[in-house]
Amino acid sequence: MRSLRAGWRLARVVVHVLHAWLVVALRWRWLDAAAREQRVAWWAGKLLRLLGITLDVQGRLRAGAALLVANHVSWLDILALQAACPRARFVAKAELGHWPLLGSMIGAAGTLFIERDRARDALRVMHQMAAALAAGQTVAVFPEGTNGDGSALLPFHANLLQAAIATGTPVQPVALRYPEPGRICSPAVAWVGTTTLRRSLWRVARADALHASVRILPAQGTRHAERRALAA
Repeated sequence: MRSLRAGWRLARVVVHVLHAWLVVALRWRWLDAAAREQRVAWWAGKLLRLLGITLDVQGRLRAGAALLVANHVSWLDILALQAACPRARFVAKAELGHWPLLGSMIGAAGTLFIERDRARDALRVMHQMAAALAAGQTVAVFPEGTNGDGSALLPFHANLLQAAIATGTPVQPVALRYPEPGRICSPAVAWVGTTTLRRSLWRVARADALHASVRILPAQGTRHAERRALAA
């Protein structure tokens, strides 16, 4: 029964993704910023619902520019944050830009891609982040640099926080967690080890009563901050 339900969920997800891809391919360039944000929020929120996930957002995003810093559990993190803050531009590994269909949509949302195996690329992306923040935009990063299971926080890498310090932009922490009945952190969501995207998607689709908890914490000033202390 759970497998049949998962198959039905995934079939609807495919249709939804194809629809969003067509919007990006045919209409995106003619949409203004407000219309794009509206569609991003709708697309991400509906995709979560199609997977059987209830979105729970607590807290308030600050107005104006901000660097959102969040823990990293799953590929679902981007969907949860996009649904909660559709104006955010993400810093993501370059491989995501090559995913079939999804890659073009991730790029259309203004994602800044980083080559993690190239040390100099972090500097390039940091300058792009600083320019976006200085222009009043919101940028989202996952400073852990890898995925955890959501039960504990891994150390934050400080490099990408420099963009907020350089521009005097507040940093706003966001705590992500995916509970299910009887568990604070669902093992179905954790995307760790050698788990493939296909396998992770199937596990999520088979899960029962998943929640995506997005807890937005108070923003912190960055003027005169030291990046390692800020990361800590």
